[in-house]
Amino acid sequence: NPMIVEGQVHGGLVQGIGQALLEQAVYDETGQLLTASYNDYAMPRADDVPSFTVDHQITACTHNSLGVKGCGEAGAIGSPPAVINAIVDALGDYGIAHIDMPATPRKVWRAIQAAKA
Repeated sequence: NPMIVEGQVHGGLVQGIGQALLEQAVYDETGQLLTASYNDYAMPRADDVPSFTVDHQITACTHNSLGVKGCGEAGAIGSPPAVINAIVDALGDYGIAHIDMPATPRKVWRAIQAAKA
């Protein structure tokens, strides 16, 4: 069903963008998870991301009798490295060649300040 595929890819893309920019599990010194609820754990919402169009090519899977295959992972796999590579590319003039996920505004700012020092 193309509509289900599109929804799966949209969700995966947004999940990957969230992993690249926002999502981080934080623990205290005793190992207690501090980001255990939606109040503490940042994730993108629909209004945080731009509209985008998904295009797909229908190809039957020949490895099972139904000719079906999974699709939900497609967006989630490629989007984190794409976002991080775009950030690193944008910071290249500062000599920054790497930034860890999540690339929060604070991390990006600190990387720029460290590169200027």
